[in-house]
Amino acid sequence: MTGTYPKVGVVGAGTMGGGIAQKLAMSGFNVVLCDLGNAQLERGLANIRAILDEGVERKALSPEKRESTLGRLECTTDLGRLSGCRLVIEAVFEDLGVKKDLFEKLETVCEPGAILATNTSSLLVGDIASDLAHPERVVGLHFFFHPVKNRLVEVIAGPRSDPDLVDQAWSLMRASGKTPIASKDAPGFCVNRYFVPWLNEAVRMVDEGMASIPAVEAAAKELFKIGMGPFELMNVTGVPIAYHAARSLGLALGPFYEPADGLRARVEAGAPWDLSGAVTGAPAEKIADRLFAVVWAVAGQLLDEGVASLEDVDRGAQIGLRWNRGPFRWMNARGVKEAVSLVEAFAETNPALAVSPRLRSQAAAGEPWRFSLVDEKVKDGIAQLIINRPEALNALNDDVIDQLEALFDGAAADPSIRAIVLRGAGKTFVAGGDVRFFVRAIRDGDIKRIVRFTARTQAFFRRIAACPKPVTAVLEGLALGGGAELALTAHRVIATSNASIGFPETGIGIYPGLGGTFRATRRAGIELARYLLLTGRTVSARQAFDMGLVDELVPALEVDRAIAEIAPLPVGPPPGPREGFEELRAAFSGHPPAVLEEGFQGSPEMEALRRTIRRKAPIAVRAALDLLDANANASDEEAYANELAGIESIFATEDALTGLTSLGRGRPVFKGT
Repeated sequence: MTGTYPKVGVVGAGTMGGGIAQKLAMSGFNVVLCDLGNAQLERGLANIRAILDEGVERKALSPEKRESTLGRLECTTDLGRLSGCRLVIEAVFEDLGVKKDLFEKLETVCEPGAILATNTSSLLVGDIASDLAHPERVVGLHFFFHPVKNRLVEVIAGPRSDPDLVDQAWSLMRASGKTPIASKDAPGFCVNRYFVPWLNEAVRMVDEGMASIPAVEAAAKELFKIGMGPFELMNVTGVPIAYHAARSLGLALGPFYEPADGLRARVEAGAPWDLSGAVTGAPAEKIADRLFAVVWAVAGQLLDEGVASLEDVDRGAQIGLRWNRGPFRWMNARGVKEAVSLVEAFAETNPALAVSPRLRSQAAAGEPWRFSLVDEKVKDGIAQLIINRPEALNALNDDVIDQLEALFDGAAADPSIRAIVLRGAGKTFVAGGDVRFFVRAIRDGDIKRIVRFTARTQAFFRRIAACPKPVTAVLEGLALGGGAELALTAHRVIATSNASIGFPETGIGIYPGLGGTFRATRRAGIELARYLLLTGRTVSARQAFDMGLVDELVPALEVDRAIAEIAPLPVGPPPGPREGFEELRAAFSGHPPAVLEEGFQGSPEMEALRRTIRRKAPIAVRAALDLLDANANASDEEAYANELAGIESIFATEDALTGLTSLGRGRPVFKGT
């Protein structure tokens, strides 16, 4: 794979600026971190080292990754060192005059094609760029605390931002592992517009004597399924920051948004919130209703004003704030009519708050909010279908398949479309089927729902394979289970260096049922297909390329170029394994494979694989082996039928429920033989 990441710059070595610089360096970018003085840079670098050291200590990061990250960081007080950066991100104090002065300097220092981005959370991008000679170069990139760990970034186009530069900034954020959402250049952008009032309302409840701080903390943590409540969050990120954000919103949008008296007093006292004491006051449900009401009221305003889509409003909450649901999904769960009634009752006690017409019309319709889970982008005759459910790792369910199928069939039938591309939003292509759907069906005693889902998805995948137009899957992250099967259904698979592919099904008590038992064989040969399905090992983009699972490796920032150059349908079969893998193929030859035979003796690596397979669900391993053999020379129709025939019985096993409910909770213990 050729190509390197461009040089980028970050101005401001504080918590946010240093974190942004660290994240970019960890993702492969060469980063120039700039601040006014050496003392600030030394503090910033010390914080970066501490976070990297913590990652190594937790074994989340290798020592080599730590050193390579530091090796890509250049610290300087000289703004001139930013020359040659493709992107420069400002992360200095939230003062309009300070930021405008800095951007005037950046405009002089940086090359004409460089993107100049602001990480402001409370100022408008248009205001920051207003006095520049070239305001079209300025975009908003609002990162969330802590930028090393939080995947969300808001991409904001100012009123004069060049759309092409906004698109480039979006691509750079994706390449850095971030999940971007789009926001209009409006006060608070998308997420802070409802998050700051959520914090503010927590303070108001305490001001009114409705509940104690510990009571509000406990209710918020329980209902929103978060690790820190509003007061602890303000302590961590800075109480003055919350006050400044509320004050900015109040100045722009009116008295409802103005800081609560207690918030102003806490800033004047210069002390964090005291989280100690007893849980007293109103019950948790009443506290939650108040917090929900303010969030729902503001979320409706965001739709009225066209600030963000309802999908991105929810995505911001789930990814950026780590809430278990976003505002609109919470409304659906509560019932839209009841939720809007709660907002109306809340507005009666807040004369400065106008109830959103969009909320009222949705309640009058008696319909839940409907979410778009697949986006379509058409350019130069190429239709990109982007599964946009990153908060759930783009997992496949009926709604995703419904939307993907409709868009795919439309593109296939459209004479102006010459090629179709399948992509995933965020860090994942598709992480498989929606496990929650499978578990619900099993517990409801309705496994035939899973059978029906498998049958209709197989039929759709067959149409993808038979499409007369070239279909390309672009892997820019994880492709697991059903995601790997979707990718291998395409005529061509391209991958970036951070992509990986795997079939984890036997480790959760089931087997691949959407083509995995024959498409992996056709590309990699049956021995490597056995290795992949039985061990569940995830292979890197490079390994997948060498195995024949991937047709082309491209640098992350050249994906759009690769898509634009898509050729007609490939001629002939997939290439198969390119080189190596002799030991693996020998170990996984035969049925059962040699690695599972009594008396097998191999290298330590092969012995480790043997132990790995023995920890999988035995019934699932046997079913996968049988299907691999049965489908080795079968047609698509026969192979899919063979997979479908065993779906009901495999999902009915105790091991399937054990495996599916174990995800994220440790290694399951299977009882099947």
